[in-house]
Amino acid sequence: MMEGNIMANEKAIEKAKDHFGKIVEEQLERIERMKAGDEWIDYSKLKPIIIGVVGGDGIGPYICKHAHNILEFLLEDEVKSGKIEFRVIEGLTIENRAKVMKAIPNDVLEEIKKCHVILKGPTTTPKKGDPWPNIESANVFMRRALDLFANVRPVRVPELDIDWIFFRENTEGAYMLGSKGINVTDDLAFDFKVITKQGADRIIRLAFDYAKKNNINKVTVVTKANVVKTTDGKFLNMAEQIAKEYPEVEWDDWFIDIMTAKLIDPARRSQFRVMVLPNLYGDICTDEAAQIQGGVGTAGSANIGKRYAMFEAIHGSAPRMVEEGRAKYADPSSIIKGASMLLNHIGYPEKSKKLEMALDICSQFEKKVKLTGRSDGATGEEYAKYIIDTVKDPKLEEKWNEYQKK
Repeated sequence: MMEGNIMANEKAIEKAKDHFGKIVEEQLERIERMKAGDEWIDYSKLKPIIIGVVGGDGIGPYICKHAHNILEFLLEDEVKSGKIEFRVIEGLTIENRAKVMKAIPNDVLEEIKKCHVILKGPTTTPKKGDPWPNIESANVFMRRALDLFANVRPVRVPELDIDWIFFRENTEGAYMLGSKGINVTDDLAFDFKVITKQGADRIIRLAFDYAKKNNINKVTVVTKANVVKTTDGKFLNMAEQIAKEYPEVEWDDWFIDIMTAKLIDPARRSQFRVMVLPNLYGDICTDEAAQIQGGVGTAGSANIGKRYAMFEAIHGSAPRMVEEGRAKYADPSSIIKGASMLLNHIGYPEKSKKLEMALDICSQFEKKVKLTGRSDGATGEEYAKYIIDTVKDPKLEEKWNEYQKK
């Protein structure tokens, strides 16, 4: 009996070695691609800038349509002049993905790659117990396929003196190999985490660049390097090296467990400004931060690479709202916030600022149109119209300044 177990274990070990070897080969190839690298795209030289609109699943098509309408309103002159072109891309649904057993169907990915920036609704990620096959997250796959290495999420709550921006690494960490774990035996399972010098360098450098360009004298690096010594240790060591190139920017480091506590500590949270984190820790902290701001429905998300960029809501596809016939009441604030970040990214900071001011006024100050997610509140379409009307208001800036003083 024992001899049989030994032989079975030896076979399992060899299989695991082969599995891990292939992962190492893939990552070394990825490092070479990063070393070759693309140049940053210059949107001012593009005509047209192609904005792909991808609805996604569940409530995604509903809220994405509202954000699309707002963008078309704000960019009406640019569309007429040929500077901007919108393309609606269908097919990134859980049904299509399950049918072809791919995170993103090939034809959909091909259309996405023809665009420069993407406005994307939430997509369903299958989990145990639901009716869908265990295919990879479309978000994780898209970030990897388009090399969208920086997930950027701002959170502002003026009355709490909170003005944060998170730079979450998007293509490495615990999520990079989330679908490539291995059950060595029935008793033993492994998942893998990867940090590369090149991957850590570019996200940390982006955070320090942002702080320097925006006259922010603080960058906080978040890891668990005291326990996860190799990968998190590499991330922290890279931060220490890069910080020397930015003597005008102070920096500190925190461990993820205490960081989640300090974000809700009134005595400390206002001291944080720019935070840079590996993937999993960034996911945790940005959801916590969004909840402080008013819930995940209030926060937008930018996914930035050198060649492509994708802007999205940070919440899920809410299939229950669709099943209950409530999709039209879904709050589009998060994806509209993403749309404002898109405007800034492609070179329209004034239009972006107007949309951000309108969002603040509508959601935090006036609250003339209220969303409840049900028929006793406004529809997403009515709320989007309220935002457009607020953008048009000649007293927009006056109202926003009043809100800031509140």
